[in-house]
Amino acid sequence: MTRLGFIGVVVLVLASVSPCAAQQVVDKMVATVNAGLKTDLITYSDLMWQLALQPNTPLDNPNSADLNRALRLLIDQRLILQEAERIPTIVPTPAEITAERNELARNFRTQEEFQERLRRVGLTSERLDEIVEQRLKMEKYLDFRFRNFVVISEKEITDYYNQVYVPRFKERFPGRIVPTQAQIKDEIERSLVEAKIESDTDAFLDTARERAEIVTLSPV
Repeated sequence: MTRLGFIGVVVLVLASVSPCAAQQVVDKMVATVNAGLKTDLITYSDLMWQLALQPNTPLDNPNSADLNRALRLLIDQRLILQEAERIPTIVPTPAEITAERNELARNFRTQEEFQERLRRVGLTSERLDEIVEQRLKMEKYLDFRFRNFVVISEKEITDYYNQVYVPRFKERFPGRIVPTQAQIKDEIERSLVEAKIESDTDAFLDTARERAEIVTLSPV
């Protein structure tokens, strides 16, 4: 990974989605993510949009820890997306985008709170749809690449039941009867599948980061 000092600042005027409260946002290039012939630019606005979509994350004078977490997440997302876009069949439908956008809004206390956070960072409805579409592409790609090939053995289920599930259940619910392995087999299998996908994704990202040229242009 290549790290450079501050290189440059691009000033962009972003119109707020609220017509009665126009807002100017001074934007700057934060990082570039290069894989093959494509280079993705990450701006300060990208970081703020990421924070706005995370419930209970402050937007006023965000601290460096929040900004750097958002940057690391965006870098990983760009690396996955660059791979996903090589497979043209992984394209979300309009219905999937609408459903995912509605699900995203339900993470907030009210629809008004959700819309207010978008307005404060200049995240338009059209740009939000693009972000949601990209997230769906990444999910579909990870499912295509990893989920379809995950196999959980009976031994893994039994080991998890005896070594993890039963001790954890007894600690949380002392005195209660522990469900049998057969009763919670599907639950255990889902947990193991997700754990394997997470592990495979982490390994994929480690390799992708090593191969890509990731340049930090401006510290956050």
